Amino acid sequence: MAAQQSSNYGAILLKNQLKELTKNPVDGFSVGLVDDSNIYEWQCILEGPSGTEYEGGYFPAILSFPKEYPNKVRAVCHTCSSEPQPAFKH
Repeated sequence: MAAQQSSNYGAILLKNQLKELTKNPVDGFSVGLVDDSNIYEWQCILEGPSGTEYEGGYFPAILSFPKEYPNKVRAVCHTCSSEPQPAFKH
């Protein structure tokens, strides 16, 4: 039962964090769910910082959160694609 409560806490925490990032977006960072039914997997796009060799680039990544989040760390997987990435919404 404790494991289920911990899992529910992680899901609630992630929902609140996603809601906050959607309501108050961070410059150079866009985030959403890979699948609307799975709060534990997010897709994001990072914008290359100005004044660097990455300026003008968009870098997609997947954030995978374990069911035990926040007690276990998330995994980040940078993805590459030859197709153009969508523009930022903000």
